[in-house]
Amino acid sequence: MRFKHPDGTTVHLGYCSNVHQAEDLDGVVGQLASHAQPVRERLGVGRLGIGLWLARDVVTELIADTGQLTRLRAELDARGLETVTLNAFPYAGFHREVVKKDVYLPDWADEARLEHTLDCARVLAALIPDDAERGSVSTLPLAWRAPWSAERADTARRALDRLAAGLAAIEAGTGRRVRVGFEPEPGCVVETTAQAARELGGLDPERLGVCLDACHLAVQFEEPAAALERLADAGLPVVKLQASCAVEAADPTDPAARAALRRLAEPRFLHQTRTRRDGEVLGVDDLPDALEGALPDTGPWRVHFHAPLHAAPEHPLRTTSDQLDAVLAGLHGGPTAVCDHIEVETYTWSVLPEPPTGLPGGIAAELAWIRGRLTAHGLKEEEAA
Repeated sequence: MRFKHPDGTTVHLGYCSNVHQAEDLDGVVGQLASHAQPVRERLGVGRLGIGLWLARDVVTELIADTGQLTRLRAELDARGLETVTLNAFPYAGFHREVVKKDVYLPDWADEARLEHTLDCARVLAALIPDDAERGSVSTLPLAWRAPWSAERADTARRALDRLAAGLAAIEAGTGRRVRVGFEPEPGCVVETTAQAARELGGLDPERLGVCLDACHLAVQFEEPAAALERLADAGLPVVKLQASCAVEAADPTDPAARAALRRLAEPRFLHQTRTRRDGEVLGVDDLPDALEGALPDTGPWRVHFHAPLHAAPEHPLRTTSDQLDAVLAGLHGGPTAVCDHIEVETYTWSVLPEPPTGLPGGIAAELAWIRGRLTAHGLKEEEAA
């Protein structure tokens, strides 16, 4: 789906395929038929954006065999789909029984992370529609916070310089610009926009910036307007917005709220939990830790659990959809479009207490919710050519 901002910028909207379990090319292609095309049809649009998550083995195959890359683009075209962004944060095994902190490996002190990100950029350069201005790739915010020595930090910084040079070489060779966005996340080396400004400031702004995840922003109790101003002052472009909502328990002492939270404390993904007390943000690495008493319950809890955008969670829990809307307003409600790639990234459908029987319907409802907010902020939906 494409929208036109009043300043003339085309804003691309899609959903991230990391919600689907597939780590080979046949599986990825199968997703397009079984899920992405039905989502497009439910929305009644002629063109739907899909932010592909491609596991390392898939990327390796596509780089080695241009025929397979041509096949993937043809499948996208045939089903009315387009790709302007890849999610390169998970490297592999994103739907294993237990993922937790393994999702942060390899990190940016490991050569494999640089190689994977540049390979993703090469794949994306071949998939971007001819009339799209550029592509984007999102990646992890350097690493999980520990262990992170000065030596590893220096290795990572040098890798980012090589990343910028590699992206420039891809553009020179293909004529397609791809930018990489580092995604601040609770518990990582870069978990807030202030840390992003400190750790990532001074990078090449033409090729490197931030992937802003609205769920992560809310979990850290960051105010959207101040966060966006902080990034702008640091010269860090918002390469991509991941449209997502956290879960909030206004009163974590409420027995009903705790019972609902326990049903979200599942074993696959990490659900960092934060509270704010006397202006200070306090946190634990996973929701079970909070429920076992490691987090004060004197203020609201916000949980890194990507909740469906359009639906309320189990009462009395709520989502941070108002913060997401404030982010959309800050990025797209002003005289200029600050970000041109939006990706709905609710990867947690399968671990909800009651997973949906019809996933395409749920994804379509989320995209319809975002469509409504974008048009309310003054954007106009474009018809597919």
